Amino acid sequence: MSQEEVRSDGVLLTGATGFVGMELLARYLERTDRPVYVLVRGASERAAATRVERTLACLFGFGHPYAGRVTAVRGDVTRAGLGLRHGRGALTERVNEVVHSAASVSFDLELDAARAINVDGTRRVLEFAERCRRRGSGLRRFSYVSTAYVAGRHSGYFSEDDLNRGQRFRNTYEQSKFEAERTVAQRREQLPITVLRPSIIVGARDSGWTSSFNVLYWPLRVFARGAYAALPARGEAPVDVVPVDYVADATFALSQAPEAEGATFHLTAGDQATSVGELVELASAFFKRPAPRLIDPLLYRRLLHPLLVRGARDERHRRSLRRSETFFPYFDMDVRYDDRRARVALRSSGIEPTPLPSYFDRLVQFALAADWGRRELPRARAAEAAAHASSARRARRPRSTRRALELVR
Repeated sequence: MSQEEVRSDGVLLTGATGFVGMELLARYLERTDRPVYVLVRGASERAAATRVERTLACLFGFGHPYAGRVTAVRGDVTRAGLGLRHGRGALTERVNEVVHSAASVSFDLELDAARAINVDGTRRVLEFAERCRRRGSGLRRFSYVSTAYVAGRHSGYFSEDDLNRGQRFRNTYEQSKFEAERTVAQRREQLPITVLRPSIIVGARDSGWTSSFNVLYWPLRVFARGAYAALPARGEAPVDVVPVDYVADATFALSQAPEAEGATFHLTAGDQATSVGELVELASAFFKRPAPRLIDPLLYRRLLHPLLVRGARDERHRRSLRRSETFFPYFDMDVRYDDRRARVALRSSGIEPTPLPSYFDRLVQFALAADWGRRELPRARAAEAAAHASSARRARRPRSTRRALELVR
């Protein structure tokens, strides 16, 4: 970073090369003039810098004006002292805000491996934040991106003040994020902390752009191939989905709001959550396929699923069915996330989630254009296509709409 004088109001972002972290990086660059330090892994300083350069190009395209404000900081949340061999003291004097979104989102890691990233990594970032508080201009805020799924298998309403309700967990991701948030809660008296809990995060509402094709995308992909004749699900079971732009806008706004210090916010669809039945209808209408039968989850897992796997038409079909087992528990949930505090805090800014049906088609159109993640499509190009499509809709010019879609494809 080339600056005449070193500023002390920098923000340190972890996870900035990940899906949510990229969107947060974009907000801090577009909506502030502050220096941004990005903690990123790399075999060398040059490799770390290259990763950040590629992230910026994906976000904004080439020729963007932000390179001079972003510094790649080679490090690793799984290593002692964040792996910062040199200059840690100088960095703490330049940073007065930390946003920690780095995490493993894998559902099938061994628990120790998940804890090493999500729990121990969070503890190390908290330790860095504590050093910032003691040095330089102090620490204005520590924002932690948790997950609504710290609720685990809890049944009924789960409030923004709830954490330990004796719940069990579906996988090591949920358990390790719960333990990480508990670690964060232990520092509330020492640090100005804000906790953000998003639910299932999907692509942007206007463009459908995503760099992460997990959770909701995998079952949709398998359904598109015609692999699901039946699903272990209840039609009325809630599926809480939020677009990444809502999560990033809300996280940025709450991280800057003085009144959000010390509080936890559910960045969820809340009472506007969709249901399994509605999701099946949306997918069936888009792909023009018959809706799969919804079968009691216990019966499906014990009897039908093994039969379907054994009778799969080919190995690809068989792998898809087996991989789906990871996500099946999310079709049989009985939890509602109370997001009243978040809605009240964000009301004046106009930041709010919207029902999934209003942007579902754009999510799937982008997923198909990106071949479900096999083809890299930059956010900048998707945003350009969305802008063209929006202009075409306003002007009612079908040819322009087709041209906009061609930019993505």
